Amino acid sequence: MDIQFVTAATDIADKSALAIIVFEGAAAEADSLTGGVVGKALAQGRFTGAKGQVLDLGAPADHPAGRLLLIGAGKREAFDAVGAEHAAASAYGAVKLSGLTTLRVAFADEGAAQPDRAALGVRLAAYRFDRYRTKEPADKKPSIQKAEIVCGDIDAAKTAFATQSALADAISFARDLVSEPPNVLYPAEFARRVKGLEALGLEVEILGEAEMEKLGMGSLLGVGRGSARESQLAIMRWNGAADPAAQPIAFVGKGVCFDTGGISLKPADGMEDMKWDMGGAAAVAGLMHVLAGRKAKVNAVGILGLVENMPDGDAQRPGDVVTSMSGQTIEIINTDAEGRLVLADALWYCQERFKPKFMVDLATLTGAIIISLGNDYAGVFSNNDELADNLLAASKTEAEPLWRLPLPAAYDKQIDSMIADMKNTGGRPGGSITAALFLQRFVNGLPWAHMDIASTAWKKPSTVPTSPEGATGYGVRLLNRMVADKYEG
Repeated sequence: MDIQFVTAATDIADKSALAIIVFEGAAAEADSLTGGVVGKALAQGRFTGAKGQVLDLGAPADHPAGRLLLIGAGKREAFDAVGAEHAAASAYGAVKLSGLTTLRVAFADEGAAQPDRAALGVRLAAYRFDRYRTKEPADKKPSIQKAEIVCGDIDAAKTAFATQSALADAISFARDLVSEPPNVLYPAEFARRVKGLEALGLEVEILGEAEMEKLGMGSLLGVGRGSARESQLAIMRWNGAADPAAQPIAFVGKGVCFDTGGISLKPADGMEDMKWDMGGAAAVAGLMHVLAGRKAKVNAVGILGLVENMPDGDAQRPGDVVTSMSGQTIEIINTDAEGRLVLADALWYCQERFKPKFMVDLATLTGAIIISLGNDYAGVFSNNDELADNLLAASKTEAEPLWRLPLPAAYDKQIDSMIADMKNTGGRPGGSITAALFLQRFVNGLPWAHMDIASTAWKKPSTVPTSPEGATGYGVRLLNRMVADKYEG
């Protein structure tokens, strides 16, 4: 998508749609931008400017635009940066298949204009994973190729958008990873794509199975035993702080590139969606992408545990006992509770090698989180109130909903084993909680938070205008905001 910033005086090109963002109860303000052509429509219709409303006026004969729309932004006092994104994204959604080639977005109330965030909204809404479509009819393909965002100061808008563009690139990168089919994106290919981010200035190191075997990562390696694809550990580093030796912050992602459930095989219905069981690793990769892209003033580490969970004659069995890098032993009760096994070794490796200020892990870990919180909220568990509060504050700012759940010590006994230090599942009651308690056994008291994003990594359907159906890239912008607000010096 070509993004340009223009002034209100710039002529509207042929095959353009003009979308005007208006506030509730103030829709008449749009008349000054349309030469009075909307007055009659407002008088006779029910458009009020409420959030999410779209009034399509078609192509008035006396207006230069090929299509004229009003986009409701809700109440003026509640309008924020995310509101600007959603309004612009709604405008794009209304005309993307129209046959027009240019979308111009203007704010009826110029004092509320946030052109850089409107541009971000269009960029995110225009995301489309279509590389495997070979016979799609032309009328099903988006026609909008350029977005013009009206602003008062073009240079200032361009400067502000540079950071938003880096964020959009990173979210698109994460969405691409999650969207790829599993025969294309397996652990080694995921690692290769991450390695390509060295072009942004990241340092990337890839460990194979031989190196992980030497480190004693029996927990992670056990998950991949049934796959013909080699498991990988990707280590990403961004050193942007003034002091390159300053203590880093760290993020760890579950990267199960395909999850059959292993010997504890999942039902066939819906198993195709298990290509997105690496959504946590994709989010961490996207975060490292944006930190490098905007040259964040922080030292950060991203660790990705990349595996496939497949059934095979050599696959891990229920009843097996594995030894993790920490030396703790784990009895395997259910091979479909595999993500926590990957994270156990990745978390231990991260803290032992890098000694970070804190660790945040992201994982599409449990179906139970969907039962608990529905399809819009991710769950967060933490042993540190400050870290949890920072994540929750960032989630509100960036409209990536997050809800804190408890880590009650009384539930910890559910993962005690009769023959090993622990077992990998505590049963159905409190399933998301016991999974988090399992992970907590591998953080050594370091400030840590676990984000269970099984409910938010993939939307089918999506109700958020900036997130088309499919991979969302959830977590990238939330974590980027937290880093920017709390940890950059």
